[in-house]
Amino acid sequence: MKKPMMIAASCVVATSLMAGSALAKSDNDNRSDRAEAAAQAITAGKEKDVKVKVEVEPKASVTGTTYESNGKNGYKGLLNAIENVKDKPAGAVLADLLLTKYETQLTAEKKAELEAIVEKDAALSAAADLLDNQGNVTDAVYVQKEAVKANVKNLNAYKKLGKLYKKLGKSGVQLYVNGEEPSMEVRPFIREGSTLVPFRAISEALKAEVSWNPEERSVTVTRDGITVKLFVDSTKAYVNGKEVTLEVPAAIVEGNTVVPARFVSEALKAVVKWEEESKSVVIYEDK
Repeated sequence: MKKPMMIAASCVVATSLMAGSALAKSDNDNRSDRAEAAAQAITAGKEKDVKVKVEVEPKASVTGTTYESNGKNGYKGLLNAIENVKDKPAGAVLADLLLTKYETQLTAEKKAELEAIVEKDAALSAAADLLDNQGNVTDAVYVQKEAVKANVKNLNAYKKLGKLYKKLGKSGVQLYVNGEEPSMEVRPFIREGSTLVPFRAISEALKAEVSWNPEERSVTVTRDGITVKLFVDSTKAYVNGKEVTLEVPAAIVEGNTVVPARFVSEALKAVVKWEEESKSVVIYEDK
C-alpha cells in the first residue's frame, strides 16, 4: 500500500510499524536502520514528539549500550524491554528490531509472537493516535481503518474511528461489514429502535445473491444454502421458508430497500454488534 508508507514518514510509530509489517518487506537494511533509530528515540522518552530522520544520529542514551547491535546486552536487552511495552507503540518498534537484526537467534514461537506484535491492531491504533495528536486527522483515519480491519471484533477500534470521523465532520450511523465500509446510496438510520441498512449493500458485502420481485415488492437473499425473503412495508419475512415476524418492516428509501440489520445478518449466520458511542453497526463473519 502506498499511502501507509507516506504516513509512516510522519511519526515514529507509523514508520516502525509499516516498515516491519507485511505491507513493506523490501530493503531490509534500510528498515533495520529506521527501526533501530526509532527504538532509541522511543526508549529515551521522546515517543510523542520525535520524527524519525534516518540520516540523523540519535542522541546518546541508555539505549546506546543496551540496545545497539554491538552492545553486549543488545539481544537480551530488547527481549526484556519488549515485555514492558508489547501493548504500546514502542512494542512494534522493538519487535521489528528483533525480527530484523536477531532473526536467526529467535525460536519459531518467539518469532511468531513478535510478528503478531508488529501486525496487531493495537500498534496501528497507537500510530493513529500519534497522527491525530500531530493534527494529521485524515491520515489518522486511514491508519485507524487499517486497525479496524486487523481485528474486526474489536469494538474499541470502531469507537476510535468514529471519534476521528467526527473531527472531519462525518456523523450519523456507520455500517461496517468484515471491517469494510460498503458503498451505499443511502445511509443507515434508526427507526423504532432498530437500525435499518441498505439491503443490497449488506448482502453484497457478505457475498450473497440478491433478487427483487416488483410484483410482490419483496427482496430475497441467498447465501451458503440460506434463503431470506422480506416484503416491503411488512413485518412478515421467511428464512428457508419458515415464517418469522420482524419488529420493523423493510422499507424503500430514495429508491433503495432498507432492512433491519440484525435480522438479516444473523439469518445469514453473521455476527452483529452495536457500538453506541460511534453509532456503528458492526457485522462480521465469525470464521
